[in-house]
Amino acid sequence: MSANLSATFYLISGILFILALRGLSSPETSRRGNYFGIAGMTIAIIVTFLSVGNFGTGFIYVLFFLVIGGSVGAIIAFKIPMTAMPELVAGFHSLVGLAAVFVAISAFLNPEAFNLGVIGNIKLASLIEMSLGAAIGAITFSGSIIAFLKLRGIMSGAPITFKGQHILNLLLGLTILVLIFYLCLSQSSNIFWSIVAISFLVGVLLIIPIGGADMPVVISMLNSYSGWAAAGIGFTLENSALIITGALVGSSGAILSYIMCKGMNRSFFNVILGGWGATDQSKSVSSKEQKPVKSGNADDAAFLMKNASSVIIVPGYGMAVAQAQHALREMVDSLKKNGVKVSYAIHPVAGRMPGHMNVLLAEANVPYDEVFELEEINNDFANCDVAYVIGANDVTNPVAKSDPASPIYGMPVLDVEKSKSVLFVKRSLSPGYAGIDNDLFYRDNTLMLFADAKKMTEEIVKSL
Repeated sequence: MSANLSATFYLISGILFILALRGLSSPETSRRGNYFGIAGMTIAIIVTFLSVGNFGTGFIYVLFFLVIGGSVGAIIAFKIPMTAMPELVAGFHSLVGLAAVFVAISAFLNPEAFNLGVIGNIKLASLIEMSLGAAIGAITFSGSIIAFLKLRGIMSGAPITFKGQHILNLLLGLTILVLIFYLCLSQSSNIFWSIVAISFLVGVLLIIPIGGADMPVVISMLNSYSGWAAAGIGFTLENSALIITGALVGSSGAILSYIMCKGMNRSFFNVILGGWGATDQSKSVSSKEQKPVKSGNADDAAFLMKNASSVIIVPGYGMAVAQAQHALREMVDSLKKNGVKVSYAIHPVAGRMPGHMNVLLAEANVPYDEVFELEEINNDFANCDVAYVIGANDVTNPVAKSDPASPIYGMPVLDVEKSKSVLFVKRSLSPGYAGIDNDLFYRDNTLMLFADAKKMTEEIVKSL
């Protein structure tokens, strides 16, 4: 295939990727966006294969590993539950970063194969591109692995901090830049390997101090890193599809991270540098022992909601864990038959990744016009008869508005405490992912429903 024809098809795939991102910006058009993305990637892969000059053994190897990788990815995607989607995303981001590192290593060790010059005399621009791609890819890989371990519960979600941490990160970052400069002068393999090794370390150090409350931002930021790594390698390979795709993923991930930080009233740079989320766990425990709580059962909840004129549902990660979205939809349908107005309130960081709750509700065929974001529905809680909180925690905590010492202070939360009655479905009084006690548990208008979210919702449906 000629270079001009390849460039044309790569441009078409790039346009399809842009349309995919546009479609994914709304649940109503997300399926169409996915189809655009699939079409764009299919075109890019076919054009890449047709652009290969030698259809010999190397081509067979590439096709072989493409089939293996695609099959593994498809099997994982089919089997993975929605609750594990955040760690799946983190895991896949790590592979994108690692792929960028491997391509950069290949280009450095065998520049002739990429038309970048010869060993010891690689083009200056190519050296900068491959070293930046390798550095960002290594940071993405190790950072994503830490995020995966935290989200999976293998590693504590609490921030891991030590004295001088930010200074060390700054020094390591400057060291990478200095090494890239000297790599361009000497083209020493030792310097190149040092850049890769230090970048792996930086990825770990950047993610370990970030607390659980800010994990959704970390997911979107790692997504951005993987995009920039791909774009850097795209310049090295002179592949326009990689450049376009990487730039789209990198910029959209960075913009999403900024929007989320703004929605959480966080400093973008503070979240990325870590340090948020450290809490005094003992304080939370002691407060729970001293405060009384009112608890109820499914019959109590059914009575309150059946006699209400309006109910607002607040879903959270607990709903995802229990897979309660279908039972919730059934409960809402029963309430509608009784003439109750029902809406869903979604916090931008409910769950473990952006849009987590929207996807789950869409899976249960919840109408899009009943689902509202925080800014759209927060004022409605004051006129609401019942707020049904199913598995949400930190995003409903009034402490975010009243306690400057709290790690979530300043984060916009759903004003569920303003409802006449709050039904809070939770297994226990344990703190949320941010590691702090929820003051809403002890309010006079709150009735705690201690149970599995799915089981409790199904019991309420029977009572209704």
